[in-house]
Amino acid sequence: MACIDARGLRKAFGPKIAVNSVDLVVEPGRIVGLIGPNGAGKTTVLSTILGLTSYEGHLRVLGRDPWRERDRLMREVCFIADVAVLPRWIRVSQALDYAAGVHPRFDRAKAEGFLGRTSIRPANKVRELSKGMVAQLHLALIMAIDAKLMVLDEPTLGLDILYRKQFYDSLLNDYFDGNRTIIVATHHIEEVEHVLTDLLFIRDGGIIFSAGMEELEKRFREVAVNPDQLAAAQALRPVYERQVLGRSIFTFDGVDPQKLASLGEVRRPAISDLFVAMMSGNHGQA
Repeated sequence: MACIDARGLRKAFGPKIAVNSVDLVVEPGRIVGLIGPNGAGKTTVLSTILGLTSYEGHLRVLGRDPWRERDRLMREVCFIADVAVLPRWIRVSQALDYAAGVHPRFDRAKAEGFLGRTSIRPANKVRELSKGMVAQLHLALIMAIDAKLMVLDEPTLGLDILYRKQFYDSLLNDYFDGNRTIIVATHHIEEVEHVLTDLLFIRDGGIIFSAGMEELEKRFREVAVNPDQLAAAQALRPVYERQVLGRSIFTFDGVDPQKLASLGEVRRPAISDLFVAMMSGNHGQA
């Protein structure tokens, strides 16, 4: 059974269409990056998955209708939003008490173990913690829940690079076990590409590109084209072209690497460059 199965998923707020005919299947044990610019529809897609908003079309999460079966679904799902949700007056120990009281699958000893590796102390109040420490506290609370699906919406927004790296390292080392599923929505591609198994690009409420990371490795190449090979490169129908320090950089999809070797320096594109190519061009959904 798929962890998430969506067909024709649609959500409108009055005249504005926030999610437009999204088809999506996420299998268990995957780490999926939902990548898009601000306003692309990432948060609305996640809200439908979490049962926080109604929708049109077919959607099943862990075999359940999230809008009608939200209470039962939430026993198997955990979530970190892009904004701090803990009251500033609460102490860390009280946050642990609360989580233990409301979620039947919360393991307090596990949360305390995670926090024991940080400088956060039980007597600390949230208002005494830095943004990075609050993110660590959120993650400790969430990772201590025995959930099948973790949903993260811009979880490291506003954090410096050190805390962002620590966040994703903890996610991989302490939570992901190959069976759980994680969905990360972000517009900061470079900080998540090393943890992903699958990639989704969203624009104007629609999924414009979908592929596994292994498929990306095989399909896409970037070439810094030699000036005398520009016409030959254009003939191979690149999906995107950009200028870097006076050189033409072409992105190709599915072209034999041997054909590209004579054009210039061949390399695999960064996910951020591939994202720009898809956002800027008319390349169709994979």
